[in-house]
Amino acid sequence: MNTSMISASVTAGQLQRKLDTISQNIANTNTTGYKRRETTFSDLLFQQVNNQSNPNFEAGRLTPNGLRVGSGARIAQTALRLEQGSLIQTGRELDFAITEKDHFFRIGTIENGEQVERLSRDGAFYLSEDPDNPGLLTIVTSNGDFLLNGGFERINVPMNFESLQLTEQGILTATLNDGTVEELGQLALTRVLKPQLLESIGDNLYGIPNLAALGFAEGDVLEEVPGNEGRIMQGSLEGSNVDLSREMNELLSTQRHYQFNTRAISMADEMAGLINGIRR
Repeated sequence: MNTSMISASVTAGQLQRKLDTISQNIANTNTTGYKRRETTFSDLLFQQVNNQSNPNFEAGRLTPNGLRVGSGARIAQTALRLEQGSLIQTGRELDFAITEKDHFFRIGTIENGEQVERLSRDGAFYLSEDPDNPGLLTIVTSNGDFLLNGGFERINVPMNFESLQLTEQGILTATLNDGTVEELGQLALTRVLKPQLLESIGDNLYGIPNLAALGFAEGDVLEEVPGNEGRIMQGSLEGSNVDLSREMNELLSTQRHYQFNTRAISMADEMAGLINGIRR
């Protein structure tokens, strides 16, 4: 395989990964709290080829001597973009929209029988019976994962409640049938100072990697903050931050680049066929 085919085939493979990222963004245009991803490219290694061994033939040349033969391009980073999505008024008591771009809800998922902390921007919650506390309700996501409070514990709701209200201090309260008001717990958020370290694990959730293995202290990456009125809006949801028109433009541009590289492979193959067909 010659160098032109190597460069074109490598780049085409990386462009396919960008197409996958764009497709995922488009598919989640209407997903609550979804954050788009954006890919950037960088050059691979290249080698300097001296195509003119006689410097006498290079007199008066203005460009550098020799040729640079590259190996194509690769994806340098698939960056998570945390721009604020549009706020959608729902009027529903268990819908909460985060108004700060680098803040996340704490979500508890059950993995291998243990509760593991995850992060999410999806503020559409529901009520389900707490499996560890029969007779009490708990707040869960659409997938059944648990919303956690400031103490990393589930938020329990009495069965005989009439309404739920989030105070200015971020404390969730329940008004019971007899008119009494009961505090259910402090809604807490996690502020991510280095969002590019987050790992997408599916279902609109993000995981936290092993920070010690990466050389980071937890305080350098995560900060626990109260979910007060300035950060959480009750009765609203945050929409996806995907700009469909922008993604479609990126899709068309990437397809053209992919087509260009596949055409380069075809042309290199045709030239190789012509050379092989030459007879003495």
